[in-house]
Amino acid sequence: MRAVTLGPAGTYSHRAAGAVASEVDFRESVSGIVEAVATGGADRGVIPIENSIEGSVTESLDALADYEVSVVREIVTPIRHALLAQGEEFTTVASHSQALAQCREYLDREHPDAEMEPVASTARGVERAREDASIAAIGHPENAAGPRPAGSRTESDDAGDDLRVLAEDIQDRTSNATRFLVVAPVDARSEAGGKSSFVVYPSMNYPGLLLELLEAFADEDINLSRVESRPSGERLGDYLFHFDCETGMYEERTQRALERIEAIAEKGWVRWLGSYDTEHVLE
Repeated sequence: MRAVTLGPAGTYSHRAAGAVASEVDFRESVSGIVEAVATGGADRGVIPIENSIEGSVTESLDALADYEVSVVREIVTPIRHALLAQGEEFTTVASHSQALAQCREYLDREHPDAEMEPVASTARGVERAREDASIAAIGHPENAAGPRPAGSRTESDDAGDDLRVLAEDIQDRTSNATRFLVVAPVDARSEAGGKSSFVVYPSMNYPGLLLELLEAFADEDINLSRVESRPSGERLGDYLFHFDCETGMYEERTQRALERIEAIAEKGWVRWLGSYDTEHVLE
């Protein structure tokens, strides 16, 4: 099985994807990952959906609304950030915008004069730090080690491509963790699992609309673990909604809730992404 995720090699997404497939390819954006799965270019995609510090990843929410895919698995992994550089002196910190935000307190306190440079991924920031001594990166501590082709270098060799780990565990909260969703073609969607995800576009707006949608779950005694609204892109003030609930579609109460939601959103559309289980992947 081939999976695609955010690249280059060494991202936190790459670490999560290792639990899904032995063969991993990379894309530069979440949209590119989901599109690859939707168009048959990959068997699975692994995308970040929510961080315990910074909240939802909006690009992932939008991609799930834009493409017809399913969700077949959820992976939760702890995030350990380290400051990596060639030396102590640098003027810029490059990393994914989420990583920069997750380390905001540390950076403001220890490096208040450094310029923040958002890049496509944490691994891309590490590449920038290898190329330029004036740039530090934020990434997993293991990313400090330079690339070592098999058989080309031993531990005693000069590790000229290595970066220094200037500080470890610099994230603002020690409980920092990220949820990743494993997306698959629509025909892989399953009713089994302890969680389900939906995208709802009512294509209308009136007082009490969101309450009606929430009551469809509450009246069935279904707990919602996440509710998120996003602009539909159709017109200003027009929204769609993402729901995660803690039941599987195999349960009759979930089916009844879905029927009510479809009736409420009859002028728009409802997408059940799938039911799935959660796996915790440690370092």
